[in-house]
Amino acid sequence: MNVGILTGGGDCPGLNAVIRAIVKRGLQFDYEFTGIRDGWRGLINGDTQKLTRNDVSGLLPLGGTVLGTSRTNPLKSEKDTKAVMDNIKKLGLGAIICIGGDDTLGVASKLFDMGVNTIGVPKTIDNDLSATDFTFGFDTAVSVVTWALDRLHSTTEAHQRVMVVEVMGRHAGWIAVYGGIAGGADVILIPEKPFDVDEVCGYIMQRKARGKKFSLVVAAEGAYPKQVGGMITKDKELDAFGHAKLGGVGDFLAREIEARTKQESRFVVLGHLQRGGTPTAYDRVLATRYGVHAIEMVKDGKFGRMAALQVNKIVDVSLDE
Repeated sequence: MNVGILTGGGDCPGLNAVIRAIVKRGLQFDYEFTGIRDGWRGLINGDTQKLTRNDVSGLLPLGGTVLGTSRTNPLKSEKDTKAVMDNIKKLGLGAIICIGGDDTLGVASKLFDMGVNTIGVPKTIDNDLSATDFTFGFDTAVSVVTWALDRLHSTTEAHQRVMVVEVMGRHAGWIAVYGGIAGGADVILIPEKPFDVDEVCGYIMQRKARGKKFSLVVAAEGAYPKQVGGMITKDKELDAFGHAKLGGVGDFLAREIEARTKQESRFVVLGHLQRGGTPTAYDRVLATRYGVHAIEMVKDGKFGRMAALQVNKIVDVSLDE
């Protein structure tokens, strides 16, 4: 069987480890592998490459993805959808393993309904997919946030400032919560719970009254104040899946805090630092386990499903779920 592999959406530490595991395990079943370049865009354009054992050798510690990625939505137009279906047939793909988050796996689910044998692997540093305890890449992102907070703590204390650290997390506050707790943040703000600016400032003033003349605030990019009533965005431009480009809550908070508390405030946006670089040991192992299970799902004919981590066991769940 010829098995296609693609990585879609934002890059994520551990993607290459999944690709490596799929190919190395799949070769034991005498499968052939076609790497689809730049996510769904590669399947629209027929841009692919063969993947052999030599091609995946040494990938385990590498960040990013050797296949490239994009936020292309192949179901946005009938022309692109037809091109995808034609290329699947032309390439002779018996199955496609789709490594991605909500958008990538949403497309995989719809293609399965259209008769394509798809398998999903959960990838997102935000850890915001249902039916799995953790996604690979999350642990690495949290480690980066913790590293940053450790360093910001000393300079913030030295200058007796308030430091607002904006981290990733559009609709889920996992990175903010885990990273904030691990890094000793004084305030943690998440998308699931709109915050009150006065309450945040009041807590900072309470710390100051106790002799703590500095504060660390961690805010997920999707966190927003009750007074505004919606997420803060950079501009009105949307991506191919209709998502706004977030960013600005850190700047907003720093200005509001300084104006209300009269305490010097700064903000730092960690941004793509959280997604780049080598994966942690935990993510390398988890990504490898996902890759092995995904190709075994192909062997067992479990299409329309996703590999998932539940109570430290790798299981499979429906893509719809």
